[in-house]
Amino acid sequence: MKEKTKKAESCRIGSVGGQAVLEGVMMKSRDRYSVAVRLESGDIDITTNRTVPLKNKYKILGWPLIRGVVNFGETLALSYKTLEISARAIGVDEEASETKFEKWLREKFGRGIMDVVMVISTVFGVGLGIALFFFLPILVTKGIDALAGGSLGIVRNLIEGIVKIGIFVGYIALVSLMPDIRRTFEYHGAEHKSIFCYESGDELTVENAKKHTRFHPRCGTSFLIFMLLISVLLYSLPVFTWDNMVLRMATKLLFLPLLVALGYEFIRYAGRHNNLLVRILSKPGIWMQRLTTREPDEEQLEVAIAALKSALPEEFPDFKIEKRALAAEPSEHDGTEPSADTANA
Repeated sequence: MKEKTKKAESCRIGSVGGQAVLEGVMMKSRDRYSVAVRLESGDIDITTNRTVPLKNKYKILGWPLIRGVVNFGETLALSYKTLEISARAIGVDEEASETKFEKWLREKFGRGIMDVVMVISTVFGVGLGIALFFFLPILVTKGIDALAGGSLGIVRNLIEGIVKIGIFVGYIALVSLMPDIRRTFEYHGAEHKSIFCYESGDELTVENAKKHTRFHPRCGTSFLIFMLLISVLLYSLPVFTWDNMVLRMATKLLFLPLLVALGYEFIRYAGRHNNLLVRILSKPGIWMQRLTTREPDEEQLEVAIAALKSALPEEFPDFKIEKRALAAEPSEHDGTEPSADTANA
């Protein structure tokens, strides 16, 4: 009996992943994803859709290292889509949330202009991220090097990496003070607890999920932290020690896919093994999850469990809940290989 239980646990590990969304949780199995959202009425709204990972269509995209970059892109696309689903479910009215400037643009140029604004906003957001996590660490390190009389040498890259990690941790700590973000982090904790409950072979109930930890080694937070730590080592190589800031930036961006690939392979391995090396390398990410997750309440756990059961209809055929919606057409461009949390860090 114990052998059967262990075998079931082994098969379940890594078979499902997810992320927190607005007032809910998204869970993804190998062939579908499900978004469960708590409505103001107290009901749980569930939207389920089938999905086909690109690696299932093109085998080369499932090769080591390549699969990490592909999975990262698919995860970003799926994250955006599921956030939209959750926003619609809780009744976020686009027009009601428009600024006066956005309303003026829509009235003057039509609704199409808002798509242009969205693209510009996205580009601005990406640009801000690059400035914050790439240019700012370089500028700060350059200032420290100048104060030290230009004597930092190869240590400069190490300091730059530490500054980058410090900025990331500080940013997460600040946004976690916002009530809405804090609530999202609670759903993040609910996602982890329910996945742990499922992977352990326990019956998937709120009471059982409460007993499990909210810190998961396969979390997107761990993925980001591991990438940052690896970048400190990689960018300390002589090829990245250019004095020209633009050239250094371009070189680092060129090697970014390699960091993504290495981070993915580590998270994938860490989710299936629990040896000493994995525990040591996973520690920084687990520590960081103290910021990106919060202890969920029972209602949040109920939402996470509903999402998980809906994503696995073969295992939970009797699970039913009101207001379920199943999209008819499968999606072939946003499938991702499951991880505990690949977009919500």
